[in-house]
Amino acid sequence: MRPLIAIVLLASLLSGCGKSGPAVPGSTPGAPTKAAAPSLLLAPEDLRTLSASALASGPIVTGSVQPERRADLRAEVAAVVLQVLKDNGQAVRAGELLVRLDDTAIRDSLASAEETVRAVGQALAQAERQVQRLRTLQQQGMTSTQALEDAEVRRNNAHSDWVAAKSRVVAARQQLQRTSVRAPFDGLVSERKVSVGDTVQVGRELVKVIDPASMRFEGLVSADHMRALEVGQPVHFRINGYPQADFAGRLQRIDSAANATTRQVAVQVNFADPAGAPRVAGLFAEGRIETGSSQALMLQEGELVRAGEAVAVWRASGSALAKVAVKLGERDARSGQYPVLDGLAAGERILRKPAAALAEGQKFELAPSGARAGTAAASAGAAASAGR
Repeated sequence: MRPLIAIVLLASLLSGCGKSGPAVPGSTPGAPTKAAAPSLLLAPEDLRTLSASALASGPIVTGSVQPERRADLRAEVAAVVLQVLKDNGQAVRAGELLVRLDDTAIRDSLASAEETVRAVGQALAQAERQVQRLRTLQQQGMTSTQALEDAEVRRNNAHSDWVAAKSRVVAARQQLQRTSVRAPFDGLVSERKVSVGDTVQVGRELVKVIDPASMRFEGLVSADHMRALEVGQPVHFRINGYPQADFAGRLQRIDSAANATTRQVAVQVNFADPAGAPRVAGLFAEGRIETGSSQALMLQEGELVRAGEAVAVWRASGSALAKVAVKLGERDARSGQYPVLDGLAAGERILRKPAAALAEGQKFELAPSGARAGTAAASAGAAASAGR
């Protein structure tokens, strides 16, 4: 009786296992089946067809945006600061007063020099009259020649004193003018160095004035590329603070000496459109001096899937997605894109913004061009939720 019961129980267990679901062709009978990844709905803007574009080649140049017209206004007299009329960033006109220094002592010196000129002038006039009187008397034989010559010497000495006094007046007036620091040209105050009450010595920096309409790119290039550089070559560069803008210019000047420590050469690049240049000095800039160009497929950072050192993209071929490993070249400093050295060909389609939930061989469908389909990332997320 016991062997019969065991046979019945075994048959019941085998019958229960067979109800797990229909067999999948090509699968092992009794093994659990794996659900296929749901199909994606992609809009035309989710895909990009690769085509060759111009890739500039040439040395990298790094530096900053600086004004061509700039002035460091310094104190020319030792005095106390009485007024600072402009602050950082404020516009100024040529000749406008920026800083006023205490001129009390200089005005006293000027008044003293002017009084000396007046007194010496009177003495000179009196000496001249004395010479004229003695000359008349000498012609009449009523005085000696020696007396006339002595009077002429006194007249000449008085004239010398008068000239020296006038020179002191001019110097005092120049010193008085130097207590008023004025803008040398139209521009902006880029840096104020003093405040009211400061005591400044000769040579102390007071304010910096720049002309924002004269901005240029001042950069450094490795001396290894000197043979390829020529004045007039096109330069494309980006500036920190303007991530969406691509600036163009021309190589205007190449220094004749390299830095002894860094072995870099300073260059100057003028903006192709000066009106579109930034109005702030000191911004970091990086670009490339175009010494040549070639055709290459270019990929953006958002299209890449990175896993350590490996880089791949999702290629849309037929109606399925495939993850393709690619080999990239050096990043283009001008556009921020990477040239494809191997792995893709012109005419292939790739996902612009692939999501992490995509699967190898996953099917996709293209929405009509006028439809508002979700992006690949949104579709992948919805597909993953539906699968769960």
